[in-house]
Amino acid sequence: MIATRLKFAVITVVMLLSGCATAPTKWTHPPMAIPFQPTLQQQIQLARIEQILQRDDLSQATLAQVFYERGLVYDSLGLRDLARLDFNKSLTLEPNQPDLYNVLGVYFTQMAHFDAAYEAFDSTLELAPNHMYAERNRGIALYYGERYELANKDLLPHYKQDLNDPYRVIWLYLNDVELQPEQALVLLMQRYDASDKKAWGWQLVRLFLGQMTERQLLSDIAEQSENNDVLAEHLTEAYFYLGKLHQNKQDYSTAVMLYKLALAGNVYEFIEHRLSLLELSRLYSAYQEQDAPNSETVPVVPGG
Repeated sequence: MIATRLKFAVITVVMLLSGCATAPTKWTHPPMAIPFQPTLQQQIQLARIEQILQRDDLSQATLAQVFYERGLVYDSLGLRDLARLDFNKSLTLEPNQPDLYNVLGVYFTQMAHFDAAYEAFDSTLELAPNHMYAERNRGIALYYGERYELANKDLLPHYKQDLNDPYRVIWLYLNDVELQPEQALVLLMQRYDASDKKAWGWQLVRLFLGQMTERQLLSDIAEQSENNDVLAEHLTEAYFYLGKLHQNKQDYSTAVMLYKLALAGNVYEFIEHRLSLLELSRLYSAYQEQDAPNSETVPVVPGG
């Protein structure tokens, strides 16, 4: 009964916030979830790690693992500078950590340090050739580094490992828009048709295909979100990919709004949250490089 009432309340909020809008650019109060807050479990975990670090009998390998685990907790709380310090300490103590190189590669991508990101993902794949995410993450880094042919060589094999993962399809499509724009939608439809269409993320694919409106997407998120955590996660994804959709249409002011909304839920661990910061930074840099702003572009203040 409580879950039912919560779902009804969320749907009502979404309808109130978007029901009167004729287009997403007309929103005055877009749908949002309550932002993630530090949990009791995370705080207890940090306290336990601090106690462990007081011991003087830890082996080098154990200490490396403790720093890595604390870095992951910091990362989940959005404390990325502290996380990176712990990751570097861990790597100094124990260099052969493929998962850690993968995390650092994502950090370097977010900071637009693409050469360092490529090297980090290469290290992951050298140590663990079958790593689940490094190939995808390197492909995303190559995409942002505008090396689209190389990105395709990572993203396409990664997609073929699981034809039913909508996010693999979406990243292939975003890269195809740059690499082979005349074929991008055709290939997206072919991959959509080849899937089982079961995962929630296929709604995002239908959005790119023009089979779903933005209002329909938000309504579906409301209906399928059983609690605030799920709502925050789905909105983080939806706002990021909506931002990409509008950015590809050169609707930069709407893209900026959507990337900021993707950050609003504090879902720090999602790649969409991390990349929203990168997108805002890139748009801000592009604006700064212009001789003078035109009527279609608005100033972007990262995180503002």
